[in-house]
Amino acid sequence: MTITIIGGGIIGLTTAFELTERGENVHLIDAATSDYGTAADGTAIYPAASHYAGGMLAPIAEVQFQQDALFPLMTASADAYPSLMGRLSRATNLPTGYDTTGTLIIAADRADAEHLQRTRAYYRDMNRPADPVTPTQARALEPLLAPRIAGAVSIPSDHQLHPRLMRRALKDALTRRGVTFSAERVTDPDAGDIICAGLGATLHGDYPLRPVYGDILRLRAPRPILKHVVRGYVNSRPVYLIPRPDGELCIGATSREDQRTLPAIDGVHQLLRDAIRLVPAVEECELLEANVGARPGTPDDLPIFGHRTRADGTRQLVSTGYFRHGILLAALAGKVGAEVACGAEIPPIMQACDPARFTH
Repeated sequence: MTITIIGGGIIGLTTAFELTERGENVHLIDAATSDYGTAADGTAIYPAASHYAGGMLAPIAEVQFQQDALFPLMTASADAYPSLMGRLSRATNLPTGYDTTGTLIIAADRADAEHLQRTRAYYRDMNRPADPVTPTQARALEPLLAPRIAGAVSIPSDHQLHPRLMRRALKDALTRRGVTFSAERVTDPDAGDIICAGLGATLHGDYPLRPVYGDILRLRAPRPILKHVVRGYVNSRPVYLIPRPDGELCIGATSREDQRTLPAIDGVHQLLRDAIRLVPAVEECELLEANVGARPGTPDDLPIFGHRTRADGTRQLVSTGYFRHGILLAALAGKVGAEVACGAEIPPIMQACDPARFTH
């Protein structure tokens, strides 16, 4: 028997990989013929969220207020990543950009330092440790930080990977294992055994998914600028700078819900201004790309994971709505998705993600 997955983003690919780890035959269908969101029939679709993601594996730094139900998923998935990356590295020779250097969170001024102190207290209340460091200690770790930063926190356990490299590595591993791929737009809601189609999952059920856009920039530096992921607050606005293994730098953190499917001028300006405030050497970089991804958001920010019943009475597994945490949650989603597809019960950790919660 062949298990068919619809959706070739990070969730679909990781689920396919975990299925092959269990000896299953897999066929993967994706509407896009490229990473950029062009459908097989030539029409435009939502920009691929995985292609434009930052790639931070940050169950501590990504914590936000009033998302308590999401925290166990983030932690469990971060814990699952070392195993996933070890097994993937044995299945392909391609790089993934997996980097365990750690994360620094920086406050631009005294008001931001107070905000960072409150955030760290929240981390502590949620049993998520973050180590305070002085601005001098932070600059010892990252010498090109601005000289007048007002505060810093170190989170060694928050890591990152390069989503574009990760997807290529997964595709290579799956191809080596005999997984077949096709590029087509699926119109039958009952087609497929596992639905990992992001915003496209609305075809398969009445799910309250909405596109949440995030502007993201790719820069090339004349010399290495950072070793750690640097997240920061500038006038209480978040910004992140991610060093890539190929000498590039990724900048992001905007989040908007409007109709602009191209990079927003205000977002690009804000990202560059705030990044330069924290790391002045960003001014020396070249701009390679400004783009935007559409993340599949849900009303409660939890994923949608569970079964729906097809017209013929059989069940179809839906795994979507991972919003801002698709890369981080992929290890858990892939592992649990494969287990459930092979006959296991949905584990307690995923029960809050039941699609039925939206039918009441």
